[in-house]
Amino acid sequence: MASAAGRAAARALLAAVSVLALTACGAAVARAPAGAPSRPAPAFRLLLFSRTLGFRHDSIPDGIAAVEALGRAHGFAVDVTEDPTRFTPAGLAAYRVVLFLSTTGDVLRGAERDALEGFLRAGGGFAGVHAAADALYDWPWYGGLVGAWFARHPAVQRATVRVADASQPSTRGLPDPWVRTDEWYDFRADPRPSVQVLLTVDEASYQGGGMGPDHPIAWYHDYDGGRAWYTALGHVREAYADPAFRAHLLGGIAYAAGRAWRS
Repeated sequence: MASAAGRAAARALLAAVSVLALTACGAAVARAPAGAPSRPAPAFRLLLFSRTLGFRHDSIPDGIAAVEALGRAHGFAVDVTEDPTRFTPAGLAAYRVVLFLSTTGDVLRGAERDALEGFLRAGGGFAGVHAAADALYDWPWYGGLVGAWFARHPAVQRATVRVADASQPSTRGLPDPWVRTDEWYDFRADPRPSVQVLLTVDEASYQGGGMGPDHPIAWYHDYDGGRAWYTALGHVREAYADPAFRAHLLGGIAYAAGRAWRS
């Protein structure tokens, strides 16, 4: 699916973080002692969390590699962990974004949950990919953060995605319609009106959908002092090599980081 539109989207979304990276780089050079080699400072740091206590997606390594590649290309640092003890106020203070990549089950407990709440309330950003909606069902705050919990899905198959909001960095330049193969989640509740829907999937284009003609699959919203972005896409390994999907992911990270995307 590496279409011309997808490649154009990836190039267009470069501005979402590269401008900030250049700013950070300039600041680093200004602080460097005379004669010292200049090294660009990252625009921000992202903590990628991929712990699973339920189903484990075989696409997780591909997702990690894709986010790391985006970081290298666009000037932000990526740390990868499955260790929940990293979730402390001091541990999260180094990060601008926490990304949950297909996490499943009760991956955080007690004080770890408190730390994530404090991170958002201090202005941090959250990005959730695919099974991030299949975790922490006993924590209402997390359900509000993601926007909706997973309920069920039919078999992996091709379907038609429609762009509901093309003004946000994770959708600007995406094909519309966007035909792709993935695992199409139904959710326990419609996330509207608490979120701004970015993408919907056309249930007439595949078998087994259960949410009706308005079926959100990606959205964003301000939440408890911070920012949250979620996409249900990303089940299949091939997604993470698709330039259009990578552009979608990059734009979500940019939003979660709080970086302006409009020139």
